[in-house]
Amino acid sequence: MSGRTAVVTGASSGIGAATARRLAAKGFDVVAAARRRDRLDALAAETGARAVTLDVTDPASVATLADQVGDCAVLVNNAGGAIGLEPVAEANEADWQQMYDVNVLGTLRVTKALLPAIVASGNGHVVVIGSTAGHVVYEGGAGYCAAKHALSAVAGTLRLELCGQPVRVSEIAPGMVATEEFSRTRFRGDADKAAAVYAGVRNPLLAEDIADCVAWVVTRPAHVDVDLLVVRPRAQAAQHKVHREG
Repeated sequence: MSGRTAVVTGASSGIGAATARRLAAKGFDVVAAARRRDRLDALAAETGARAVTLDVTDPASVATLADQVGDCAVLVNNAGGAIGLEPVAEANEADWQQMYDVNVLGTLRVTKALLPAIVASGNGHVVVIGSTAGHVVYEGGAGYCAAKHALSAVAGTLRLELCGQPVRVSEIAPGMVATEEFSRTRFRGDADKAAAVYAGVRNPLLAEDIADCVAWVVTRPAHVDVDLLVVRPRAQAAQHKVHREG
């Protein structure tokens, strides 16, 4: 994969950082993009990736990314997240707006900006990090589920629209992944509530597990397109069925 440029958004932590590390190890020229430049610089020093400051909610920031990247073969749309776990009757519209802006419109902005280069590469790949929440709903998750359902629709539609072009589109939909920030962000910094999500769950997925999935998908032969890859820990049979010990 030497010489192929791969852009990873949300690369300052969690799945994004793990994916940047994994793709760099595979020989990609990785562009690690996110808001927190100090973390990006540390990741760049560790992996040799190029660090680019990016806010996916800001069109000007996305345009700057496209200008700095130049050639691009692989885009991993990872920037996203959940906020809150209130029922619809108590929903905070600002939280819903933020989730949609980052998860859906952020993916749209970055994909639109880099798509000409991805097509021009002759062997391009757009990867969307979705969620099992994009395929199954659950109480309290309406805002996040709605955003991830929309994201899944974007990925599926893009695949149809690019049929005949040298570009693959893959959606990776993880279940329970224990990262340093996802649940803490959802519960607005409440560490106890964040920890309770994974209480009693032996071996939830790690960010590195999803990074392995991304690396596997983008290194398949050019004619092989993995449309959707759903991955859960063994303890999670479904969104509502989780084995907890103790």
